[in-house]
Amino acid sequence: MLNNIQEFYNILPLVILGAGILISLLFEIFSKNSKVILPWLSIIIFLSAGFFALLTVNSVSITFHNMLSTGGITNIFYFIFTFGAALVSLLSIDYLIKYGANYGEFYILLQISVLGMMLMAGAEDLFVIFLGLEVMSVSFYSLAGLNRNSLKANEASIKYFLLGAFATGFLVYGIALIYGAAHTTSINIIAERFDNLKGELIFVAGFLLFLIGLSFKIAAFPFHMWVPDVYEGSSTTVAGLFSTGGKAAAFSAIIVTLGVLFNGTIQNIFEPYFAVIAVFSMLFGSIVAISQSNIKRMLAYSTIAHAGYMLIGLAAGNSYGIAGIIFYLTAYTFMNLGAFGVVAIIEGKKETNLTLDSYVGLAKRNPFLAALLAVFMFSLAGIPPFAGFFGKYYIFIAAIKAHLTWLAIVGVISSVISVYFYLRIVVLMYFKDTETEISIQRSNTGLLAVVISMLMVIILGIFPGTILNLISSFL
Repeated sequence: MLNNIQEFYNILPLVILGAGILISLLFEIFSKNSKVILPWLSIIIFLSAGFFALLTVNSVSITFHNMLSTGGITNIFYFIFTFGAALVSLLSIDYLIKYGANYGEFYILLQISVLGMMLMAGAEDLFVIFLGLEVMSVSFYSLAGLNRNSLKANEASIKYFLLGAFATGFLVYGIALIYGAAHTTSINIIAERFDNLKGELIFVAGFLLFLIGLSFKIAAFPFHMWVPDVYEGSSTTVAGLFSTGGKAAAFSAIIVTLGVLFNGTIQNIFEPYFAVIAVFSMLFGSIVAISQSNIKRMLAYSTIAHAGYMLIGLAAGNSYGIAGIIFYLTAYTFMNLGAFGVVAIIEGKKETNLTLDSYVGLAKRNPFLAALLAVFMFSLAGIPPFAGFFGKYYIFIAAIKAHLTWLAIVGVISSVISVYFYLRIVVLMYFKDTETEISIQRSNTGLLAVVISMLMVIILGIFPGTILNLISSFL
C-alpha cells in the first residue's frame, strides 16, 4: 500500500496534467466561457505540474513495471516543458484573437502535447517513447493548422503531418530492428547488454533509424526541410512551442535511450553520426538565416543551427555534454519563446508586420519591446553575460574534453556567423529610421510572458553554475 502511494506521489506531475486535460475538456463542452477560462486553467495546470516536478526532483524511481522513470533529469525536463507551455499560454491569450483562431481547443491540444513530451522524457521503454512522440506529434499537426481560414496554416499542417509520419516510419522500423537484435524494448535491459549488442549490424542499423526519426523532431540537417515553411505558416506562439518543447522532448528521448554511452564506460559508436549532422546543421542554419527577410523564417533557420550546437554535446558523449545540453535547452526555451513572444506582439492582423522592415526604428516607437528583443537576440547570438553564452560554453568545453576540439572550433565559427543576423535586428531597431508607422496592439499577458522569459535568461546567465550543478548531480 505504501509503495502504491509513493508511486502515485512520484508520478503526480503526469497525473496533474492528465486530470487537467479531462477538466479542460469538460469546460470546453459545457461552459460558454471556455475561451476565457481555459487559458488561465491551463497556466495553473502547467505551473502546478512544473513546480511539483521541481519539489520531487530528488524522488528518483522507476514505476509502472519498469516503464516510466521519475525524479532527477526526468523532472528537470518536466519543468522545461510545463513552464514553457505556461508561457505559450500567456502569449496566446491576446494573440489568438488577433490571429483569428481563438478556440478553446487550442489549450487542450497544448496540454495533450505537453503530456506526450513528458512521456518521452520519462520513458524507460522504447514503446513509451513512441507513444509519447505520437501524442505530441498529433497535437502539433492540429496546432499548426488551427486557423482553418489561413492557407499558410493549412499548408503548414499538411507538410508537418506528411513529413512527421515519414519520420515516425523511421523510428518504428528502428524499434523493430532493435527488438529483433535485443529481444526486448526495455531501455535498462538494452543498456546492460549494449556492449555485446553494438557489434550486431541489425542493432546498430535499428538505432541509426531510431535516431533519424528523432532527428526530424530536433530539426537537424538534413531532416530540417519542414521547419521554415511550418514555422512561417503556423501561428507565432505555436512556432515558439515547436522550436522549444518539441526539440527538448526529442533530445530527452535520445538522452534517455543512449544514457549508457554517456557515462564513459562504453565507446560512443554514434559519435560520427552526431558530429556530421552537428556540423551541417550549424553551418547550414547560420548561413541560410542571413538571407531571410521574414523574421519567423530567420528564427526557423536559427533553430536548425541551435540543434547543431546541442548535437555537439551528444557527439562528445560525456556527462559534461549531457549536462550542457540540458542547460542549453533550459536557456533556449526562455530566449526563443521570448523572441517569438515579441514577434507575436508586434505582428498585426492577417499576419502582417513579419518582415525585418517592420523592426526598423522600433526603439523610438516602443523602446521597451526593442530592449526586450535585443536581450533575446544577444542571448541567441551567445554574447555574455546572457544564458545563451553559457549554454554554448558548456557544450564546447564538453567537446574539448572528448578530444573533439575541431567540432568546438566549427561551433565557434558558426556562432560568429550567427552574430550577423541576430545583431542585424538590433541595428535595425536602434540605428535605422523609418517613416512608415505600424500599429502595435497592446497585450499585457503577452508582455508579462516576455518579461518572465527575459528575467529567466538573465538569471540563468548570472547563476549558470547553480543550475549546472543541479543537473550534473543526477548524471
